[in-house]
Amino acid sequence: MEVIRRGNRSLKVKERFPRTPSKKTEWDHFWMIFIQQLIPDEYKRILQMKTSDFYYDLPERLIAQTPMIPRDAARMMVIHRESGLHEDKIFRDLPDYLRPGDVMVINQTKVIPARLLGEKEDTHVPVEVLLLKRVDKDHWETLVRPGRRLKKGVTVSFGDGLLRAEIGDTTDAGGRIVRFIYEGIFEELLDRLGEMPLPPYIHEKLEDPTQYQTIYAKQEGSAAAPTAGLHFTPEVMERIREKGIEIVPVLLHVGLGTFRPVKAEDVSEHVMHSEYYEVTPEAAEKINAARASGGRVVCIGTTSVRTLETAADDQGIVHPGMGMTNIFITPGVKLKATDVLMTNFHLPESTLLMLVSALMGKDEALASYREAVEKEYRFFSFGDCMLIL
Repeated sequence: MEVIRRGNRSLKVKERFPRTPSKKTEWDHFWMIFIQQLIPDEYKRILQMKTSDFYYDLPERLIAQTPMIPRDAARMMVIHRESGLHEDKIFRDLPDYLRPGDVMVINQTKVIPARLLGEKEDTHVPVEVLLLKRVDKDHWETLVRPGRRLKKGVTVSFGDGLLRAEIGDTTDAGGRIVRFIYEGIFEELLDRLGEMPLPPYIHEKLEDPTQYQTIYAKQEGSAAAPTAGLHFTPEVMERIREKGIEIVPVLLHVGLGTFRPVKAEDVSEHVMHSEYYEVTPEAAEKINAARASGGRVVCIGTTSVRTLETAADDQGIVHPGMGMTNIFITPGVKLKATDVLMTNFHLPESTLLMLVSALMGKDEALASYREAVEKEYRFFSFGDCMLIL
């Protein structure tokens, strides 16, 4: 610091060097550096990512409104990550890209007719209830509409009173707990009164509910289909088996997150939904044996990826287990148990597009999506697919 005199009239202080940091500033700086050293590199990348980084332009006309008939006639973009080659194929060509010794992992969850249309018992206002997750015998976590009119304690009637529901507490995720009142067997009433819960971007009525189920669906519990699996036919499955490829089922019930967009601009602030998963000892053994022998793990859909990555340790060994998972896979997170992915084209700024970007890189993923738009592939649940090798 230098003091400069200007005659007897004034004094001026001039700083030649930065002021010495205060004790508090030094302490804050120390902790900032210390914490940064503790954060793994993949999470540092998450902290720097924005949801808008995963945006792409999609004309509404490319959103598929009806299922492909036959199922295996959907288009399939094949992406070779090592060479950068892209091929335009048909889904029934999938077996040509699989090798003897690979394992193909499928999600055998089954969609329940989870959409119930009824009315408030006192005012007869139309009501929609979407079942998400069973809490116990008669209680479900749900989404309800119109939410503002359905206060705690309000009762709703479905099918002229065959099934009734009492609205309960609000969940942390913004849903509602509902208690159902009925006589008989709940599942039978649901089959009779419920509808398939199609995503909000599908406006056409589904004439055949089985078109929103995979052919290998077994265990009921999902509020949405694992849509990559909708392309399979018995003929394609048989060709895959004939090549010596083991088909391994796992389970993940698709829930609330399917209907919720990423609202936070900072990716690290997004709260991932929880879903129930299962990996049996037999499934884990077959997957681990295939990789140990040089085979690849081919995941059908992002739900299969999330299941395996939840069950895998840092060495990529898959362990049997069951429970809830809220795993959030973004660029920078290394996939431990997934070698190949077959998946549909996903919504802009979605967690599913982030997962795809983790496997193939964000720039390459978005470039592939722009290419799909230019070539007029069909998008989302009933749309075409991509095979990432």
